[in-house]
Amino acid sequence: MRASIIAVGTELLFGQIVNTNAAYLSRELQTLGIDVLYHYTVGDNADRMRDMLRRALEETDLVIASGGLGPTQDDMTKEIIAEVMGARLAPDERALSEIESFFKKIGRDMTDNNRKQAMLPEGAAVFYNARGTAPGFAIASASGGGTVIALPGPPSELVAMFESSVIPYLGERADAAIYHRMLRFYGIGESQLETDLSGLIDGQTDPTFATYAKEGECSLRIASKRRTREEAEAAVEKAERDVLAIAGDYMYSDSDEELSAVTARLLLESGLTLSSAESCTGGLFASALTSYPGISEVFDRGYITYSNEAKSGELGVPASLIESHGAVSEEVAAAMAEGCREAAGTDIGVSVTGVAGPGGGTEAKPVGLAWIAIADADGVAARRLLSRNKGRDVNRRVAVLAMLNMLRKYLVRKGG
Repeated sequence: MRASIIAVGTELLFGQIVNTNAAYLSRELQTLGIDVLYHYTVGDNADRMRDMLRRALEETDLVIASGGLGPTQDDMTKEIIAEVMGARLAPDERALSEIESFFKKIGRDMTDNNRKQAMLPEGAAVFYNARGTAPGFAIASASGGGTVIALPGPPSELVAMFESSVIPYLGERADAAIYHRMLRFYGIGESQLETDLSGLIDGQTDPTFATYAKEGECSLRIASKRRTREEAEAAVEKAERDVLAIAGDYMYSDSDEELSAVTARLLLESGLTLSSAESCTGGLFASALTSYPGISEVFDRGYITYSNEAKSGELGVPASLIESHGAVSEEVAAAMAEGCREAAGTDIGVSVTGVAGPGGGTEAKPVGLAWIAIADADGVAARRLLSRNKGRDVNRRVAVLAMLNMLRKYLVRKGG
């Protein structure tokens, strides 16, 4: 099946809103074995929307439109789709009831124009909206001219509706089962990963492999399309074992989890308590960990010791050590990790000190350099990180990823 995605909204054309919906839909459709051929963006203009929809239906079997399902006059997506597909709009009682309940729940009066949202094309499969007022729908051409799916514009509503309603709708109409798995890696670049896996990737048919670059890490999607889900899943699992035999040292998740979530879960499972001391990252490491529910059971506190005085006063790092080696050094990172562990009374201490930039770098200690350390009762280990200096914000985020991965590997060793 071939698909087009149409994003509706003048605000998208003006650059006032970033179109994250198209990226999400493309990723999800690919995992379902549906090829996305075109992305379109059209403003709130009836003639242009009509022309765009007709063109998309001529070129592809499936069109997914997002946006323009609201109650105002410039929300015309539903009306245009009904016209092009030759369907009449009729009231949907359940949709109207749910819209009325939504306004009662938030304590606001429903205006008359909200009733417009309950008018839906006759014969369409309706996707009710658990997070907003605009229902979506799917309508197939009676003459076999393709299918159009309409989804609300707000990303939280679109994602929830796609996962709860659109995936089952498309699955019922698929002629095969699709299964995919997303593997995530740290410590290896996308180009190197693809090179290492070239024996698997070259000449691929099924399963298929696709690499994706992300700041400081990369991902690999393995997908299979077989007669049954069980066959597809078995094929992906075998392919994953082949990948792990080559690049397993770098993989941290085979379920598309963030590195922070994987590390936080391992920390919770270990029962070990943790404190952190951050200089150049200014608390980003602690923020990444504390985004995970329940982490308060093991994460005690985080110190932001930006100045040399704070490193000495809060963590007990000797001023003479800073003077002799510099604040950005293996020795100071180690002293920070041990200092926060002792001050907080935790099992583990993790630290970072670096040159985030844009200034402050030298030939010996360039911008992007960071030292990371982890301390426990048995001692301290440190490692040097030198990022490619893509700017202050990126340098800081890359340092946090390195801290998370260092802690993850420590916890894996402890657990093993």
